[in-house]
Amino acid sequence: MPIEMDAERFDELVDQALDSIPAELAAQVHNLAVLVEEWPPPGEPRSLLGLYDGVAMTERNDLWAGGLPDRILIFRQPLLAMCATEEQLVEEVRITVVHEIGHHFGLDEERLHELGWG
Repeated sequence: MPIEMDAERFDELVDQALDSIPAELAAQVHNLAVLVEEWPPPGEPRSLLGLYDGVAMTERNDLWAGGLPDRILIFRQPLLAMCATEEQLVEEVRITVVHEIGHHFGLDEERLHELGWG
């Protein structure tokens, strides 16, 4: 049975996941916005938990001037649907946030799975 949770409490879980990132790693994150959306965008699987939209730090060069921030999108409804308890949801939100931040640092799916963040 999927868990039910209001949007405000879910946002708190995302904030907690972000706060759990070690300070030395968080200090390396620049020009990145983390947003919560209800569902993945059209064309993406409805079961998608998160999405990194941007230019990975490993792909940037001296000419990269930034502009709009990169984005991490966390999808509330698919995460709620896969979890039966709040404890499970807390863990899945944390894994999803760390996974997407890994993409910001240039880690691919294979490496993220090797590290246990897949």
